[in-house]
Amino acid sequence: MSDATDRGCIVYIVDDDASMRDSLAMMLGLLGYHAASFASAEALLAAYQDKWTGCVVADLRLPGKSGLELQAELRARGSRLPFVIITAHGDVSSARAAFQAEAVDFLEKPFDEAELRAAIEKSMEKELGRMKRRTAENDDVSKLARLTRREREVLLLVGQGLHAKEIGRALAISPRTVEVHKAGMMAKLGARNVAELVRFALTADKNS
Repeated sequence: MSDATDRGCIVYIVDDDASMRDSLAMMLGLLGYHAASFASAEALLAAYQDKWTGCVVADLRLPGKSGLELQAELRARGSRLPFVIITAHGDVSSARAAFQAEAVDFLEKPFDEAELRAAIEKSMEKELGRMKRRTAENDDVSKLARLTRREREVLLLVGQGLHAKEIGRALAISPRTVEVHKAGMMAKLGARNVAELVRFALTADKNS
């Protein structure tokens, strides 16, 4: 919990019942989390920023867009915020839809503090993992920017599983020159072996 709070993670509460919003915010505050409350999906979407981190606790039934529609809209915008769906009117089809959209949990009201806490902790653990992966990927992208055009060409071919002779033929350079480029890449990227070069090649290919 402290890691999530220290990293700026917030629990975004979406419920049209003001007393429920206040109750959830108070409960989360006692658990050490920061919370922001919204009366509708539209209100959250109007305020949403790509830099948000944390998780969403949304009621299934809302005026306007439902909790599931909010989840779908945020996914369409590229958000990976974990979702916890809460409802007083749960049914199997709604629960199935929530989990198919990768909701962390589906809680039926009235739920107790232990259930909510477990769902939030699971959500924050998932979010922190995503943030760490994104930080590592951004670091990889920064390292890749140090490569020359030729080194990047060699790297992409290494990622395809080609050996020095094959890369040399593809780029019309000698195998020895390929090895020189590989050594330079490994130094710039901090790669310890070819397997790590392949990981960088995948990142380079994804961001090309």
